[in-house]
Parts: sequence; C-alpha cells; structure tokens
Amino acid sequence: MTVTAVTLILTSALIHAIWNLMAKRAGGGGAAFVWLFTGCGSALLWPIAIYVWLNRQADIGWTGAGFICGTAVLHLLYFLVLQRGYRSGDLSLVYPLARGTGPTLSTILAVMILGERPSVATAFGLVLVVAGVVLLTWRRGPRESDEKTRSAIKWGLLCGVCIATYSVWDKYAVSEAGVPPILLELFTNLGVCLMLTPHVLSRKDEVRRVWKEHRREVIGVAILAPLSYIMILTAMSFTPLSSVAPAREISILFGAVLGARFLGEEHTTRRLIAAGLMVSGVVLLAFG
Repeated sequence: MTVTAVTLILTSALIHAIWNLMAKRAGGGGAAFVWLFTGCGSALLWPIAIYVWLNRQADIGWTGAGFICGTAVLHLLYFLVLQRGYRSGDLSLVYPLARGTGPTLSTILAVMILGERPSVATAFGLVLVVAGVVLLTWRRGPRESDEKTRSAIKWGLLCGVCIATYSVWDKYAVSEAGVPPILLELFTNLGVCLMLTPHVLSRKDEVRRVWKEHRREVIGVAILAPLSYIMILTAMSFTPLSSVAPAREISILFGAVLGARFLGEEHTTRRLIAAGLMVSGVVLLAFG
C-alpha cells in the first residue's frame, strides 16, 4: 500500500472508533438516532458534494445510481444492527467482534467475487482473526453466559456480515462504477434518512427524546461517520479491498481501549488480548 493509503486508513480507524463510542452512548436511540445523524450528515455534506460534482463534472449514470441505492439499503441494515448490538452489549465486545469478522469475510468475498489473490500471510492473518474472535466471545460461568451477552455476540457477528457485504459493494462502486466517494456517502446518508422517515414520523416523541438526550452524539456521529468512511472510500478507489478492509480494522484496538477507558467495561484484559490478536491478523491480511 502507498503512504497515502496507509495515512487515510489509520486516521479513519481512529475516527471510526470515536464515533462508535458516541453511538454506544446513544445505544438506546435505535432508528430515531440513525435517522437524526444521517439527516444531519446529509445536510453537512451537501455543500462539499455540490463542489465535487461541479468541479469533477461527475457523471454517475444509471449504473452508479443503482450502486448508490444498493449501498443505502446495506448501510441502513448496518446502522440498525449496530445500534441493536450496542443496546445488547459492551462496546469492547460488540465493536471488535463486528470489525474483526467484517474484514475476514470481506477478504474471502474479495477473492471469490473480485478475483483478488491473497498470499500465505493473508491466510495466517485469517487464522489470527478467528482466534481473536474465539477469545473475545469465550464465555465461562453464569455471568458471561446470560442471554444479554449471547444477544450481543449474535448482533456483533451479524454486523460483521453487513460490513463485509457493503465493503465489497462499495469497493466496486468507487473503483469500477466510478462513483466519487463524497457523492456515494452523501446519497447513502440521504437514502438511509429517507427510508427511515415513515417509521420515525409515527414516533415523534422518541425522536424528540433522543435529540434532547443525545444531541452531542447525533452531531458528532453526523460529522465523524461520513468523514471516516469517505477516507476509506478514497483509499478503496486506488487500493485493493483485500488490503484496505483488513488494515482499517486497527480500530478494533482503539474501540476496546475506549470501551475500557470511558465506559468502565469489564473483562478488559481478555478483550484487549483478543483485540490484539485480531489487529495482528488484520495487519497480516493487509500485508498479504
């Protein structure tokens, strides 16, 4: 990978972990929280997107429009599943689990669908990621085997599936269909917001409550989530997905540390070791 790609990916990883900390703090917000931050994000992105559109004279075409609609649906599922996961369990459990399984599946899909050819190092990296997942989800004793923990693991894994799916889809959108990253992110946020509008209109009291209680988190995620993903989409436009998707998951370690430091979550040592294994695995995936 180039220095530019590495810089984009590492900066994005830190920003990504921070906005997930904010999303965890608003974990009870659900669809209302997603609607609010995607709506605010769309409003913030419009001026930049118009400048890019006019400056680059971007011609998305029907193919690009189709990819934009598809990614909006995929990201809607991702945001809703992520919120459900944070409602069920700790940031230091759900976040590493989702981010660790996501690149593993992304790498496999990149090989199967995009024809990319990973090396032996990549295969060993996959083994380390799986080992980290096993350690992260290890349960012993009645306290760790309760229904809430099992639910968090389930939603974390499902979130990883969503990440893998939209990563492959969006990689093709920016590198093959030629959709500018800023436009893809704008219309993704706008699409998610529009799809959730009928749902939230019947729950106006909930929207008002979430805005009143989590206004800072809404604005923070509205700014940081698009910024983080635009950086990744930009890296994807000139770097193989099988390198970008794993490398960005250095955020796993950031997420585990943030959960322990700011949320006082338990099982810190085991989860940090598991996160370290997963980070080592994704580094090998990236170099492989």
